Amino acid sequence: MPRKKVLTSEEKEKKENIKEEKENINTENNDEINETNEKEIDKMIAKDEKKKETVYYEGVGSRKTAVARVRLYTKNKEILINGKDYKNYFSSKKMQSIIEAPFEKMKCLGKFGLTANVKGGGLSAQAEAVRLGISRALVVFNSDFKKRLRRAGYLTRDPRMVERKKYGLKKARKSPQWAKR
Repeated sequence: MPRKKVLTSEEKEKKENIKEEKENINTENNDEINETNEKEIDKMIAKDEKKKETVYYEGVGSRKTAVARVRLYTKNKEILINGKDYKNYFSSKKMQSIIEAPFEKMKCLGKFGLTANVKGGGLSAQAEAVRLGISRALVVFNSDFKKRLRRAGYLTRDPRMVERKKYGLKKARKSPQWAKR
């Protein structure tokens, strides 16, 4: 299920403790305190602030045997799939338009960035899995988007799968050549 990343109470307490330590250091006028300690504390605060900034909305999409885990960011504006730019990963315009479709439908193309990890299937199935993951993440971001995305068909998982091969046949339905004599 899609989840929203939130800071835990322990992380909040840690951040508050670090800020209090910094304030205590600033109020003391000791010569023993050197600049390196202050720099280390600043680094720790910056790390905690970065953790807070990396709030994302997650959605999982699948199509045939392809599965995509999508994280939607509001700060970052680039679209990465398996660590590559989506225009390099999906070279055809059709695949790129499939990925951009939920953003275009909600008129928010360029306002979000995302990272997607995709496994399995072919390129077409992977593109459609990413589209479903993006749509689900957008619904987590704003539940008002659900109605329009549902109407466009972006929230429905395509159930079509490859039919299994049956015994006595060459493929799922193809039978061996029949000869009368």
